[in-house]
Amino acid sequence: MTTRRELLSAAALSLVGIPAISHAQSPKPIKIGFSISLSGALAASGKAALLATQIWNEEINAQGGLLGRPVKLVYYDDQSSSSAIPGIYAKLLDVDKIDLVLSGYSTAHVIAAMPSVIQRKMAYIGLFGTQANSLFKYNRYFSMMPLGPEPALSLSKGFVQVATTLNPAPKSIAIVGADAEFPKKATDGIRQNLEGHSIKVVYDRSYPPSTVDFSPIARSIKAVEPDLIFLATLPGDSAGLVRAFQEVGVQAMMVGGPVIGPQVGQFKKQMGPALNNLVTWDVYVPEKTMDFPGVSAFLRKYQQRAEKVGADSLGFYVPPFAYARMEVLAQAVDKAGSLDQGLIANVLRSAAFKTVVGEVRFGDGGEWTQERSLLVQYRNVTPNSLEQFKHPGVQVILYPPQFKTGDVVTPYLAR
Repeated sequence: MTTRRELLSAAALSLVGIPAISHAQSPKPIKIGFSISLSGALAASGKAALLATQIWNEEINAQGGLLGRPVKLVYYDDQSSSSAIPGIYAKLLDVDKIDLVLSGYSTAHVIAAMPSVIQRKMAYIGLFGTQANSLFKYNRYFSMMPLGPEPALSLSKGFVQVATTLNPAPKSIAIVGADAEFPKKATDGIRQNLEGHSIKVVYDRSYPPSTVDFSPIARSIKAVEPDLIFLATLPGDSAGLVRAFQEVGVQAMMVGGPVIGPQVGQFKKQMGPALNNLVTWDVYVPEKTMDFPGVSAFLRKYQQRAEKVGADSLGFYVPPFAYARMEVLAQAVDKAGSLDQGLIANVLRSAAFKTVVGEVRFGDGGEWTQERSLLVQYRNVTPNSLEQFKHPGVQVILYPPQFKTGDVVTPYLAR
């Protein structure tokens, strides 16, 4: 309680032009915690996600924070290893005493944190986790990835839909994917999506994530001469397979799928014209049909800073969704009016959120109510230029219809 003596002292100081000392304390910050891959195989996407999150953090604090309190990010490098996740989240939740929790990037990392999050009944928004909640069925989990109610099917739905428009109709397909969480879900999904179509699977193999020589796979695929080649690959594998296809001279009517790597600027620059006519699963490209309110302004801000911190210089893949995740979280906290995890989860389940990647609604299992996976085809890519990918027409959207900007070009010729 302020005493009479303190009040008189403050008044006297003000009269002689000396400011009184304030005993008011600034509000305690709201702490948001997560792991992130700043080193290792996933570092390119991890650094990009972190920068997008930091941009949001700066903006929200400039606007007065959340619930009238500043926001502080608390994060640790998981070194791209899901085995590090349980220890990191134990520290975040029990030592750092974070108020809100997010996942790191990738399916395996989203899943690895789930037991810790569930035990403490936290609302939890994952970043690019494919069916991460399928085993847990946790009602406070929400996915920032536009795969819709059937994530595994979404990864290959566009590929199959476009393939069925080809003339002549394709009769055979080769399926190849890494023996890891995300690719396995994708290859399971295309087998289901092919049901009812007269397309015969003539090659179906997985390979260990440690594989470095993809020439045997390329030669085996060439030997069976499939009309279609479906790839479900991780970043390092994608480059290896594309190079092996070039060396062996693989040809097909259409090649691609959830090929992870081409979405990132460094991969685009590295592969250059080898990307031409490849079709890939994606989530955002700068085509005119995807000019959502705020996304261009965010990307300009991101691109100005990305190179300095070693993040993906284009930022089309993870960053818009990492930023949108923070927009969703902020809106949910604001609507809940508190940090009560149950109230926040209820808002996340019931509300629609305006973000830089469009409107987001969550449905069963925390997945998006509407699928919005893209199938993109690379066209007229020239060597050693990232600037070309900032313009429409280089990454043409083939699927879904509401975002389509062109028809598929065939065949795919590795050269």
